[in-house]
Amino acid sequence: MLARQIVNGAPVDLFISADEAQMDVVAAAQLLAAGSRIDLLRNQLAIVVPSDRPRMMTSARDLTGAAFRRIAIGDPEAVPAGVYAKEFLQKEGLWELLSPRLVPSSSVRAALAAVESGAADAAIVYRTDARVALKATVTYVVPVDRGPRIAYPAAIVRGGPAPEEARRFLDYLRGAAAARVFERFGFATIK
Repeated sequence: MLARQIVNGAPVDLFISADEAQMDVVAAAQLLAAGSRIDLLRNQLAIVVPSDRPRMMTSARDLTGAAFRRIAIGDPEAVPAGVYAKEFLQKEGLWELLSPRLVPSSSVRAALAAVESGAADAAIVYRTDARVALKATVTYVVPVDRGPRIAYPAAIVRGGPAPEEARRFLDYLRGAAAARVFERFGFATIK
């Protein structure tokens, strides 16, 4: 939605996207300031279960067990976290097997809420979102080398109302002070 708003003329100085595909949409419209696009942060997928039903998993294959009748994910047609979840499950050879159990959600937070409310037996969400869950427990974190590359790109939008301020803010986001904040919330910074 943010990429579409930018392409349609929204007055934006700096765009930080939850995935590279949406940044590519803005880039294809030639709306990024030359040389300003960077990969700012990384994330990982995690599988969560309701806290009142904690269990440990050794791999995503454990989701094929009978205890997991409903598995919430972000909608793979509309939500970056859902796109990543589908990509991961396909890579693991689990997509077709688990498809009948998958419950597409409007956002990664909605998938997490489904687990917290007990409406889903598990969810595949971002590790950073799982960290703030009150009633969900992380049962498996997808290793970086097995999961999709989750990067959050940032770029200055060409023609924005405050390009110098955008440059300074982007520089700040790439600095040590911001890195400490990002890392405290579970993101990995990209140097």
